[in-house]
Formats: sequence, C-alpha cells, structure tokens
Amino acid sequence: MSDSVRLRRAWRYPVKSMLGQSVDAIDIVAPGVVGDRRYAIRDAGGRLGSGKNTDRFRRIDGLFRFRACYDDERAVLSLPDGTEIDAEDPAIDARLSAVLGQPVTLAREDDGSHVDDSPLHLLTTASLAWLERSLPDARADERRFRPNLVLDCPGAEPVEQAWIGRTLQVGEQVVLQVTEPTTRCGMIALEQDELPRDPRVLRHITREADLLFGVYARVLQPGRASVGDRVTLA
Repeated sequence: MSDSVRLRRAWRYPVKSMLGQSVDAIDIVAPGVVGDRRYAIRDAGGRLGSGKNTDRFRRIDGLFRFRACYDDERAVLSLPDGTEIDAEDPAIDARLSAVLGQPVTLAREDDGSHVDDSPLHLLTTASLAWLERSLPDARADERRFRPNLVLDCPGAEPVEQAWIGRTLQVGEQVVLQVTEPTTRCGMIALEQDELPRDPRVLRHITREADLLFGVYARVLQPGRASVGDRVTLA
C-alpha cells in the first residue's frame, strides 16, 4: 500500500437503510462505529427494514427518502417532507407508519446487532475510480455503497479485494482486520438524494466483479479515526 493512503471520509448511519451522516471523526469499538445502525425499522412480523428479503430482513421501499443524523447524542430523523423528529419521540412509530404506508416501529438496538454481516464496511477511491472508468456517464458515488470508511487510495482498480486477511492501521489507534469482500445487493442502484436510479451500476459489478465491491473488517484495536489519518497495511 502506498504511504499516501489516507482516510478520506467517515460515515455512520443512525438508522439502518436510511441515508446517513458524514463526520470528521468516528469512534470505533468491537461492535463497529459508535452509533452506527443504532436503530432499525421493524415491520409487523418482526423483520428489519432493508433493501433485500431474507429471514431476518424485509425490503421496505422508500427508506432512502429518510435521513438520520446525530445532534450530539440525539438521533434525529428527517422525513421526506423535510420535517424532523427525534428518534425517541413517542409519536415516531405513527409518523413512520403513515409515511411508509404500513405498521412499523423504530427499534433500538438491544441484544441483536442491526448490521448485515460485519461491524465495518470499507471502500477505496481506487474501486470508485474503476467503476467510473467503466461507466463514465454513471454516478459512481460512494453514497450508493454505504461504507463506514472511504480510503483515499491511488489507482483505478478494486485494490481492497487483495487485502482479505490482512491488517490495517488507521491513524494512531485503530487496528482492523479485513475479513471478506462485500457482496452487493439492489440497494446500490436505487435513487437517493440527487443520485438517480441506475441499474447499470449493479449489472456491471455483477458481470465484472461477481457482485463484490468493497470489503468488510473486524476491529482488533478500538479507538478514534479522523478524516486525514494515515492508513497502513501490515
């Protein structure tokens, strides 16, 4: 890995499958980014709102119309009409159910994690450059892929796929082990903010990369990671 690799952006997503928040620094502990996926939408059958259907998750359309962020330690949801509501507001379930057109609750994480497969999701600018080079008129934007850490890495190849099993140090404190590639789903093609719906992104990654884009990691040493931190590969 080049000595020039830095942490370019850090993301956390207070509510699973809603738009998230870019921050200057994040605290990383064994379960992942502090505050990440602290809440999730739960349907009447107990499954969590997502972009896919499994025994645990259920696809609920429209979640990308919501945004969630923290105001200090308080999670605030922005509804599609622009109004804001505190995640702990007693009216939150009724408001969400009305907008989504079905009975749902906002579930706070307790004994079970809301993450899909791994505590942390990493993506490099080299992978994004590879996608942009292949699809020059598509919006190869990191937000489509919902990473926690975006690493500024030279080149235009999905270099992180070669890091499986290796150790990354981010800044002075955080040490991660890259565990497996990230298998994508249809969420990466959905419209969000000013990014249009674009099925070509999913088709290209399916055809050229066997649906793999980005990597997962587990935490070996917790700490704080800040934008601009140097990243080294052991």
